[in-house]
Amino acid sequence: QVHLVESGGGLVQAGDSLRLACAASGSTLSTYTMGWFRQAPGKEREFVAAETWLGGSRTRYADSVKGRFTISRDSAKNTVYLQMNSLKPEDTAVYMCAADRSLAIRITLSAYEYWGQGTQVTVSS
Repeated sequence: QVHLVESGGGLVQAGDSLRLACAASGSTLSTYTMGWFRQAPGKEREFVAAETWLGGSRTRYADSVKGRFTISRDSAKNTVYLQMNSLKPEDTAVYMCAADRSLAIRITLSAYEYWGQGTQVTVSS
């Protein structure tokens, strides 16, 4: 069992940065593919970023955030981060982290069996 808790969301202006954190308990993050998803009001949940560490680090980003967002981890704290730079109003959403047992990076929601409750990110123009 893996329990995930997100933090770091807030209200910022366009062009600002935020770093989200996802703290895990019950298991080590290195044995999972970790993903970040987001859901804006009235829209479907969408893939943002993911990383697998076993067998070498591999990452994948949604086209909408590529070059602006970076996923990383702190093994000692068993925490995964999402660094978000150059934020835009369209980035406004609830951001959730999730864990996938597969070593392959997948972007579908059904692939991830453990989910956090989410943290709100609001970007004003």
